[in-house]
Amino acid sequence: MGHLGTLDPFASGLLPLCLGEATKVARHLLLEDKAYTGVIRLGVETDTLDRTGREVATAPVPDGIAGQLAAVATTFLGRQRQTPPMYSALKRGGTPLYALARRGVEVEREARDIEIRRFELELLDPERMAFAVDCSKGTYVRVLAADVGRALGTVAHLETLRRTAVGDFRVEQALSPEALAALPELPLIPVREALSGLRAFGLAPEGLASLRRGQQGVLRDLPPPRSEEAAVILDEGGHVTALLDSGPSGWRLARLLLI
Repeated sequence: MGHLGTLDPFASGLLPLCLGEATKVARHLLLEDKAYTGVIRLGVETDTLDRTGREVATAPVPDGIAGQLAAVATTFLGRQRQTPPMYSALKRGGTPLYALARRGVEVEREARDIEIRRFELELLDPERMAFAVDCSKGTYVRVLAADVGRALGTVAHLETLRRTAVGDFRVEQALSPEALAALPELPLIPVREALSGLRAFGLAPEGLASLRRGQQGVLRDLPPPRSEEAAVILDEGGHVTALLDSGPSGWRLARLLLI
């Protein structure tokens, strides 16, 4: 079993899981965009940038920020560089950054490319804002919350966070652990449905047999790949039997799946 993206301990929401052979396709699903909702607390900064941390700074919240929220949210849209927080699962020399942070050690972190596709802010009270964001893989919403606070002339941290979507998966489809435990069988989503955004090619049984022997010549007969594209191979029953990646000279076999 594998999951599609860590959730912070205080967060809630959607956590898609891959079981068995589906763990082989997780790396493609991890690239999907994500959506979150939550609440940003203004006027207080914490060392973790969320409500689980220690208060490290306070600042007054300026009056009249309600009228600024739409304009401020717009400034965060699009492609940008974001520096990951020290309290993260990223590793330095094999040690998670959060472990270093707990020892009082801070190290330089390389900024990463992210994209904010939608960002909405709504003032709930003088010190709290609700937000909704659609963002690319690798976006730290805690950092976004702190940046919003600075843009409004104060400090801030993330008070609540809920993941509402991962790619085409929506939190409305999700089941709690208790609900899952009560079901006679797991309501699994087929791999083909999960990878519906990838091109699919069918191969006859002879072609699949040669592919399973490591003979990739059959891939030369497929339509050529686009730049950095992935695709799936289907058997006659429509089941995903292989994953393909684009290479310098065409398609190449990435993974085989047992069905």
